[in-house]
Amino acid sequence: MAILETETPHPDHSRLDEYTTNKLVDVLIDDQSLAAEAVKNAAASITAAVEAAVPRLEAGGRLIYVGAGTSGRLGLLDSVELYPTFSWPPERAVAILAGGNAALFRAIEGAEDDRGRGAKELQSISPTPNDVVILLAASGATPYTRGAVEAARAAGALTIGIGNNADAPISLEAEIGILLETGYEVISGSTRLKAGTAQKIALNTFSSAVMVRLNKVYGNLMVDLKPTNEKLRLRAIRLTMLATGAEEKTATAALEQCEYHVKVAIVVLLKKITPAQARERLAASQDSVRASLGD
Repeated sequence: MAILETETPHPDHSRLDEYTTNKLVDVLIDDQSLAAEAVKNAAASITAAVEAAVPRLEAGGRLIYVGAGTSGRLGLLDSVELYPTFSWPPERAVAILAGGNAALFRAIEGAEDDRGRGAKELQSISPTPNDVVILLAASGATPYTRGAVEAARAAGALTIGIGNNADAPISLEAEIGILLETGYEVISGSTRLKAGTAQKIALNTFSSAVMVRLNKVYGNLMVDLKPTNEKLRLRAIRLTMLATGAEEKTATAALEQCEYHVKVAIVVLLKKITPAQARERLAASQDSVRASLGD
């Protein structure tokens, strides 16, 4: 049986258990740093994925993440962070994890071996041609995830396969393949290490770039955040101050009038118009602050 590179013992660390603690920590940190390099090498594929995803999401599609184990949990993490950061509707960021909710808290390794279940669980959420399905598998060959990509393609959804081994089936079977070639793990087969780190970086990069293209950012300010707690309410005030130059009292008053929607408050303050007029401007410009201001 061929051994995947992510499963192959690292040739440089065959006596890892004999390292001093200082050396052990250094080795683990140094190896993790290679994750970013692997993502950088996949930049062209990530760019293609962003450009293919945006039109479908503009048409009302969902971001759907599918994976097993660490990969599935990373997909879930990316999905749940989109609402507070970018006000992306939770119903349009769906995560499907092999083994269901129980797999969030403990490993249910056998769940990933059921290809039919992967297809069935993807079909259960009725994928459409406007949906963007992101399929994650470090090995690239997880049956559950491969079943889901087959079902997603049959439904006409955009499929993006992210794997960590060359010629990973998930990357080849998806419409757009993103290869994060992280190689041997310091602890052989433990893809929660740099393979998982690379997936996290790639997901952050993909979803953040998508949200910028969807006008969720003005300059480099996340002006579409959802202030669901005191920390985020204070952040909304600071963002409004930074974008407009307003004093804290003025920014806070504008936000209160605009139901703490930073985009609206910015347009209100800079154009000296009412919240209703600001919303009209935003609606007429695909929710772009820059276009609403006429910049």
